[in-house]
Amino acid sequence: MTDQILAPGDVRIVPGSATRDDAIRAAGAVLVDNGAVDAAYVDSMLEREGSVSTYMGNWLAIPHGTNEAKGLIKRSALSLLRYEEPVDWGGEPARFVVGIAGLGDEHLDILSRIAMIFSDEDEVGKLLAARTSDEMVALLSEVNAS
Repeated sequence: MTDQILAPGDVRIVPGSATRDDAIRAAGAVLVDNGAVDAAYVDSMLEREGSVSTYMGNWLAIPHGTNEAKGLIKRSALSLLRYEEPVDWGGEPARFVVGIAGLGDEHLDILSRIAMIFSDEDEVGKLLAARTSDEMVALLSEVNAS
């Protein structure tokens, strides 16, 4: 797996809120900007969301592309947007939108690490209280463990 799946530059603390689709586009744009995916991958993230919700609970949504979009992934990476106001995710409140791109089956390991962190309410509280992207990356250091 790539050493750094989530870098401070891939984390945004967003004032206010957004629509679900705008939040997906924003998470996808970070993946495009960091060179992890082709721009068309963002469309596949929206397509996936149209067929099945990526809301996971505990303020977390993890939008990702369809299986057909695997060829658009250049390297495994995450983007993390923390919204100050909840995003309406099909009737559920999301504060964390984690865009994911995984080469091969790497996304399964990455998803497992994220799920472990977000299943702990104390950890989620720390992420909500973090003031900088560096603090958030430090709290999510498990994601970058090889």
